[in-house]
Amino acid sequence: MYHFFVEEEQVNGENAYITGSDVNHIVNVLRMKVGEELLISVKGDWDYLCKIEKTSSDRVDLKVLESMEQRELPVKITLLQGIPKSDKLEMIIQKAIELGVSEIIPIKTKRVVVKIDEKKADAKVSRWNAIAESAAKQSKRSIVPKVLKPQTFENALETVKDYGVKLLPYENAQGIKKTRSILDSLDTKNNIAVFIGPEGGFEEAEVKKATDSGFEVITLGKRILRTETAGLALLGNIMIRLEEE
Repeated sequence: MYHFFVEEEQVNGENAYITGSDVNHIVNVLRMKVGEELLISVKGDWDYLCKIEKTSSDRVDLKVLESMEQRELPVKITLLQGIPKSDKLEMIIQKAIELGVSEIIPIKTKRVVVKIDEKKADAKVSRWNAIAESAAKQSKRSIVPKVLKPQTFENALETVKDYGVKLLPYENAQGIKKTRSILDSLDTKNNIAVFIGPEGGFEEAEVKKATDSGFEVITLGKRILRTETAGLALLGNIMIRLEEE
């Protein structure tokens, strides 16, 4: 079922409507007709099953059939991602959102080789957020997670300083039992930060700074995972443990 996001004022009792670029997508791309059903989400509030009642060039009018509690994980999860080469970040954004992440922050660590032109940064962030919205729709998220502007390593630590759980997978870490213990003790009271290094990993000095700020250094196993794999592997484990009935 197709899924769209609306603002709170676009739902009024048994009636709702969609405006903006989604109208063209519904009418001219998907060619949906009066009587067909779709799902809408009011960001941070409720999901609604609706039926199309009327379409025009700039608006789709809906009848609300059923309201449903949203399908989000019970805690906020922020992915701090060392900026990878090529278009890997776009794939990471897409898959991380499918796995329930709430926010993604690209991080400029010491071994990041990608240079983002400040003049093009806003365009990059806009594209990343468009990918985020598309992934949120596809995976039936109830919110559209945000992708923020790239931050420095130090800013990243400050951004998540108050999080209750902070995890940093590191290739030199030992002891998978520690990782299992941390994951098995996750609860619904603590927001979670996951910090993933770029292709070259973290420098030891960065790991030291992270642990000094409360990050737990963990291992994801005996194999070395690529930057685009490590975060998704950890997020998948977190999602399974936090998913509610």
